[in-house]
Amino acid sequence: MMKSSLDHMPLRKQRELGRVLEILHEEFEDALKEGSAEFKKRGRILKIILFGSYAKGGWVDEPFTMKGYRSDFDLLVIVNNRKLCAFEDYWYKAADRLNRESAIETPVSFIVHSLREVNTYLKEGQYFFSDIRKEGIVLYELDDEPLAEPRPLDPIDRLKVATEHFEQRFAEAKAILETAEFQRGKASRIGDVWTNWAAFSLHQALEQAYACVLLTLTNYGPPSHNIKFLRSLAEGQDRRLAEAFPRDQHRERAWFNTLNEAYVKARYSKHFEISEEALAWLHERTAVLLDLVKEVCAERLQTLARNTE
Repeated sequence: MMKSSLDHMPLRKQRELGRVLEILHEEFEDALKEGSAEFKKRGRILKIILFGSYAKGGWVDEPFTMKGYRSDFDLLVIVNNRKLCAFEDYWYKAADRLNRESAIETPVSFIVHSLREVNTYLKEGQYFFSDIRKEGIVLYELDDEPLAEPRPLDPIDRLKVATEHFEQRFAEAKAILETAEFQRGKASRIGDVWTNWAAFSLHQALEQAYACVLLTLTNYGPPSHNIKFLRSLAEGQDRRLAEAFPRDQHRERAWFNTLNEAYVKARYSKHFEISEEALAWLHERTAVLLDLVKEVCAERLQTLARNTE
């Protein structure tokens, strides 16, 4: 049986989570109400599970210390149809509301999968979901149908998969960061094509760096280009990664947010702008992140290698 108690959390955090659940349900129902397709009419949230630091304990909620770090509520939303997982169709309004809701001080990150997907991952030995099944806390469920029993992954296979993820993703992140440096050198003014492409490349370097951590440590990488979301999940795996991008300065938080928009706007919007100062700082911090990623992943690979002996 999965856990369901939140007694280890302060009451104010429990109240925040209650409001989170309300918003997720409200926005999901709103997204479905105009649909005529049968899968929309039958659309249901089956379970909402809290995982990560707030489920296991050891979260951080000190926005005025530790360079502004604050742990997220990490949630797995399980629906009854894979089509309902599409973020742009069913969940973006919920994410926006959760970000703006004054009654919720804790940042919220959530992933959405169908029940069939989650059970398949568990049966395949996907240890990200196995860990959620073991350590997660059920906040809501439509019925009491248990998730599938997880299959333990062979230690040799686990090491092989993690090594392949690290080698591919880390190499990609380094190469894209070098590309960004070249593009910054070609830029002559804010808003020119080289500046915008440098921003896009920095975004991609960060996306690959965070994916490298997630895939190496958990064998799971959500299909997202939102580097704020990926950063949250990656830092949830190892808090040392938070050293790369401190949150205590408003200007630097704004620069990171601008870079998060670069995936689309740097390529397609004539109004996208980012300063050379911002690019220089983001480039410097991305290089710091890559060093931390290498350290964190190397430690995990060494641990996995010992488990094969």
